[in-house]
Amino acid sequence: METATIPQPTFYLFKCEQSAPSGMPKPACVNEQTQDLYNYLTQGLMQKGIMGPVQAIRTACLGRCQFGPVMLVEPGHYMYCHLSKEKIDKIIDNHILGKEPVTEYLIPEQFWAEPISLGK
Repeated sequence: METATIPQPTFYLFKCEQSAPSGMPKPACVNEQTQDLYNYLTQGLMQKGIMGPVQAIRTACLGRCQFGPVMLVEPGHYMYCHLSKEKIDKIIDNHILGKEPVTEYLIPEQFWAEPISLGK
């Protein structure tokens, strides 16, 4: 019996959903002003008919709190920072559909250098 293959998604969008109580010393990606960004992202993907090939994933802290709200796009290790609804729209249109990362929204290189080597 042959098993049908299931294709991989083209993109994974890891949206940080870390929140913190008010008064915490570091910023959080989710607060009163940004709490609806994940839903906005998924609605945008659904409206464009690309939910499925593009997987939006809620994730915990991605370690770049000072640049939040942040979203990691894979493949490619693209970290988008200081997200807003307008930025999400442009990321979907230009990066996801147009295959051109939105460089002005990417985290500064000194805070997002090459991956750490797992060398032996």
